[in-house]
Amino acid sequence: MITMTEIARLTNVSQSTVSRVLNGNPKVDPEIREKVLNCAKENDYQLNVLAQGLQGKKTHLIGVLLSDISNRFFSELAKKIESRARENGYSIILFNSDYDPVKQSEYLDIMRQYRVDGILMVPLVDDKKVWDECKSKLDIPTVMITLPIEGYDSVYLDHKEAGKVVAKHLMSQDYTEYIFIGNDDDLKFQGFKEELEKEDNNFIIKYFDLREDDDFTGILKNELKNNPNRVGIFARNDLRAMQVISTIHSLGYKIPDEIGVIGFDNILIDKYFKPRISSVNQPTDQMVNIAVDRLISRIDDNCIEDILDIPLNAELVPRESSSFK
Repeated sequence: MITMTEIARLTNVSQSTVSRVLNGNPKVDPEIREKVLNCAKENDYQLNVLAQGLQGKKTHLIGVLLSDISNRFFSELAKKIESRARENGYSIILFNSDYDPVKQSEYLDIMRQYRVDGILMVPLVDDKKVWDECKSKLDIPTVMITLPIEGYDSVYLDHKEAGKVVAKHLMSQDYTEYIFIGNDDDLKFQGFKEELEKEDNNFIIKYFDLREDDDFTGILKNELKNNPNRVGIFARNDLRAMQVISTIHSLGYKIPDEIGVIGFDNILIDKYFKPRISSVNQPTDQMVNIAVDRLISRIDDNCIEDILDIPLNAELVPRESSSFK
């Protein structure tokens, strides 16, 4: 790979002039600039981004830390982040925490080592104490996406509102027992439960925080056995909803007549799964555009004092898995 020294020799200009041209300094004679840039292009010159970062210059790199890249929602999110960043002259470096707080911490260190200009991340928890301890690792402009963190710019879907929207829909379909597949400290569950509790009708609500190695079929079979109620199930994401639907089919129950299922994220495959899956839509385009633009504003001016907190509205897309009326 050609170096600045070689470009200077080939163009018969000083190395300092070559450096100014390649680093975008406008105070260079247009003819010289064109000659240097043409030489660099012809010889496939690659700017040393890490060296620029060490010199305190912009690297035009954004670190993106997601929680589960195998989840179609996050892969779609990453694609849109990359596109929006590219529109603004930035490239991204992608990391996957895999819901592991140790990996999350390690990748924050690596992003600092790479001298990224800013960080866009999906945090694993919304615990302020955890993030106060991470502040030393977040001395780079940082924007949180999909989950709000106190003290940081955050753009996210209002999960509590989403839970309420799901509860209203399942009640409108005359389900009388409800199951949430996820953790009870999830804001989706809290909104779901609150909305159900507003009704005077008697109802039953349960939750199961299932792991991949749990006996999913056995747990649902035991829960649904001899159950006279029509059961509405709200899964924490669409992957769980698919797993629930497959399990229900294997147990011989009818969807949505006996059991209704709603997922979360509204990923593309929901429209093609059988039955098509009802799901809460995440406005990813709006979320990404706001988050990336805010991050770039922080990169350009890290003295911005106001903290951005933007909860986006939840929208349920009802389909065959929960709607029979």
